[in-house]
Amino acid sequence: QVLFVESGGGSVQPGGSLSLSCQVVGNIFSIRTRTMGWYRQAPGEQRELVAQTFIGGSTNYPDSAKGRFTISRDNAKNTVYLQMHSLKPEDTAVYYCNTVPVFGNGLWGQGTQVTVSS
Repeated sequence: QVLFVESGGGSVQPGGSLSLSCQVVGNIFSIRTRTMGWYRQAPGEQRELVAQTFIGGSTNYPDSAKGRFTISRDNAKNTVYLQMHSLKPEDTAVYYCNTVPVFGNGLWGQGTQVTVSS
């Protein structure tokens, strides 16, 4: 069994910063051999990928996150991180981590809420 446990969300004003963490729990699952990503889903919207880190450590972001979000990984801790700066109201969403592509038949954690509002 694999569990994605996200944490670190909260409420911030526009221009603020947040750091998210995702610990992946599973007896035989290691992020070391996986491309990992952070996804988000805003109300009424489809879930979208906002950052990914490849096995070798390189990263990729959509234009909406480029220059503001930084994904990183600690393979020894089976944990993925997302640092977010210069947050905008349109970044408001529930944030999830998962493999890229999504693990199994669509296994998701509970996510962590990020709210950007003045």
